[in-house]
Amino acid sequence: MSGKTSRTVIRRSKSVDAGSAVPRVGIGYDVHAFTIGRKLILGGVHIPYRLGLLGHSDADVLLHALCDALLGAAALGDIGKHFPDTSAKYKNVSSLRLLRNVRRLLTKHNFRIVNLDTTIILQQPKVLRYSPQMIYNIATALALKPGQISIKATTNEGIGFIGRGEGCAALAIATILPSKT
Repeated sequence: MSGKTSRTVIRRSKSVDAGSAVPRVGIGYDVHAFTIGRKLILGGVHIPYRLGLLGHSDADVLLHALCDALLGAAALGDIGKHFPDTSAKYKNVSSLRLLRNVRRLLTKHNFRIVNLDTTIILQQPKVLRYSPQMIYNIATALALKPGQISIKATTNEGIGFIGRGEGCAALAIATILPSKT
């Protein structure tokens, strides 16, 4: 450079300002072991099966993963922060109640849900036929349209504790946007 000073100017694009509608994404995961003497609840639906999931609440791995994905997208912590398993208040509680509470938190912090994508991972029983009722339950709890919710199910191909039929897991991804205030 020949003695001239170079100056770089960085400008913020209005499309990424804090108040704009930038999508936020959260990922949730939950896993529980199967046990005798409990109901199997997934997506708020009782699935007829000889085993249920062990947990403090109803152990609904699908809804727990959704709660974590939504809370994470909004940077509001996780399900354990808001609904600790050390609290008698949440003993055997329906996870649909927890999901409705998460919706209230998102509304309070000016977020709206755009899309939810989930996967249930278990060897047995086959659960995909229950997905329309699961979608209905989730849509009702979160005031969404069914088309905003995807539920998939897969096995673990006989591998690991899930493949041996010892437990069930779920993954969820949530996309949210700031609400217009």
